[in-house]
Amino acid sequence: MGKRDNRVAYMNPIAMARSRGPAPSSGPTIQDYLNRPRPTWEEVKEQLEKKKKGSKALAEFEERMNENWKKELEKHREKLLSGSESTSRKKEKKKKEKKKSSRLSPSSSSSSSSDSSSSSSDFEDEDKKQGKKRRKKKHRSSRKSSENSSSDSDSDGKDSLKNKRAKEDNEREKDTKSLERKRKKADHGDGMLSTESSSESEHTEEVNVNE
Repeated sequence: MGKRDNRVAYMNPIAMARSRGPAPSSGPTIQDYLNRPRPTWEEVKEQLEKKKKGSKALAEFEERMNENWKKELEKHREKLLSGSESTSRKKEKKKKEKKKSSRLSPSSSSSSSSDSSSSSSDFEDEDKKQGKKRRKKKHRSSRKSSENSSSDSDSDGKDSLKNKRAKEDNEREKDTKSLERKRKKADHGDGMLSTESSSESEHTEEVNVNE
């Protein structure tokens, strides 16, 4: 049994593309873009001049808007001028009325001056009362602060005395304990000496008896 021939013929893709020919183009080519119709220099100049001049409709609209704006400004100016004239007339009338009232009533001026002097004196009295109240408040606050400071100092002094007494008591207790320990040690030493002396005396007695 022989092997099967699985070999496949090699096809060059570049050669295949050349044999097929150029692909159909779906859109415009570069040559079409280069060969497009272009305006002449004279046509370009005409277009630029038209842009500079602007459209007639826009110019007409701007003229109408300017006319309307001028009319509104004139109306507003007339209102302001009429208002200023009316205010000036009112001020003149008030001045005239004040002059007439001052001529007719001199007594009223004297009464008003007396009222003003009395009101000024009342204001002075009120200012004095307020000053006294403020001084009293300051004095009270200073007293309270001094009392608080003295109480704080007294409490600090008491605390320091208590601490000193506690330290002294602790030192005394330590001294008494140390003395008791020394006494116990001394008593223990005396007991040991007495036992030793008694044992020695017994031993001497036994020796004498044996002799």
